Amino acid sequence: MDFAIIKTGGKQYKITPDSKLVIEKIDNVKPGEKIIFDQVLLVASGEDVKIGNPYLEGVSIEAILEENFKGEKIRVSRFRAKSRHRRTIGHRQQLTKVSFANLEKPAKKEVKEKKEIKTEKKTSAKK
Repeated sequence: MDFAIIKTGGKQYKITPDSKLVIEKIDNVKPGEKIIFDQVLLVASGEDVKIGNPYLEGVSIEAILEENFKGEKIRVSRFRAKSRHRRTIGHRQQLTKVSFANLEKPAKKEVKEKKEIKTEKKTSAKK
C-alpha cells in the first residue's frame, strides 16, 4: 500500500508505511498498545485507489502508540484599550505520537448485513 488517508480528532492525515504521526491526544490508551483507526477515507496502492463515501466499509488501520506528551507552550494575550486591562495566559496542547508499522494488509471489520425494512404508505381517503 502506498498511502492512506485517515480521520482522527476532526482532522485528516496522510499516512504511509513506517511513518510516525503526531495527533491530538487519545485517551485511555497506554504507550505500546495498539490503536485501530476505522475512519479510513482513502486507500491507494499503485493504480488501485479506493475512495470511501465518506468512509471505506470494513477497512481499518492499526497503529502503535509511542508516547503521550504536551506540545509547545503558546502565549495568548488580551488587551482592552483605554481601560488598563491586559491578560496573558499560556496553553500546551496534549498530543500523542503514533507509528504505523505496516499498511500492506489493512484489518477488516466484520460488516453486518443490513436488514431491509419495507414500509408501506397507507393512504386513507377522507372526504
